[in-house]
Amino acid sequence: MTAVTMGAVAAHFGRDVDRTLAKLPGIVEQARSRGVDLLVLPDATIGGYLHELYHPGGSELPPAVHLDGPEVAAVVALAGDMVVCVGIAEHAVHDGRPVRHNTAVAVHGDGVLGVHRKVHLPLGEDEVYRAGDGFAAFDTPVGRVGMLIDFDKTFPESARTLALDGATLLACLSAWPASVTDRSDRIRNDRQAHLFDLYDCARAAENQVYLVSSNQTGVLGGLRFLGQAKVVDPAGEIVAKTWAKGGLAVATADVASDVARARRTMHHLRDRAVGAYGLGAWTGARDTGGH
Repeated sequence: MTAVTMGAVAAHFGRDVDRTLAKLPGIVEQARSRGVDLLVLPDATIGGYLHELYHPGGSELPPAVHLDGPEVAAVVALAGDMVVCVGIAEHAVHDGRPVRHNTAVAVHGDGVLGVHRKVHLPLGEDEVYRAGDGFAAFDTPVGRVGMLIDFDKTFPESARTLALDGATLLACLSAWPASVTDRSDRIRNDRQAHLFDLYDCARAAENQVYLVSSNQTGVLGGLRFLGQAKVVDPAGEIVAKTWAKGGLAVATADVASDVARARRTMHHLRDRAVGAYGLGAWTGARDTGGH
């Protein structure tokens, strides 16, 4: 495949799984009618996100589904020749005990292509979810893809690991809300809205890859979601965006050629000074004597 058409979804998905499964065919068909090859749905598409972030374990939780269950199978059936990334609350078993993961699944008509379990859990998410333990890219009909789940993109190491593993397309699935501590009447003035866009552009530019960023919209519990789904090119430029309302951001590009062109002279992965970084565990702020 030369040209790849990428689609990023901004939409609201709640607790009603049957309603979501009835809603998805329309979204997928709209994307197919626009020639989309890679469709990125939001985090928590199936079952919705948490109702609040500080003590989410005390409220109604998203229904957890199995990777090999009927909900994921329904998305596989819808995907056909399209690659679709979808967010779920995954029911898994570790050491004989049931656990939940906040999980992104990439599917195609042939089945599941890749799975990512959210590694970075903000605030009280660890009351509900068990963190994943790594980042790995995988091959798809549209090229080598890596997935991130919202807070993962705050950390440069996440996207860099995927780029070093050969990903030229990053799919970032989010349920990213407006600020809960510094509320603004306008989304465009919201601190979290600014960071959401900033991280998307920075992760694409620093790794010289395409980034396809989805997000939830609307309100669930005490959270108001930002939308702002987008496609970002290897220079960090937003080439398609939905803004705050629901919609589909679509862009077409020769991904392999554009990534190669971006890296032709200044190749950020090649030119790293690996020995200079000291990427160990954080030991706390050093006393600078007041300077």
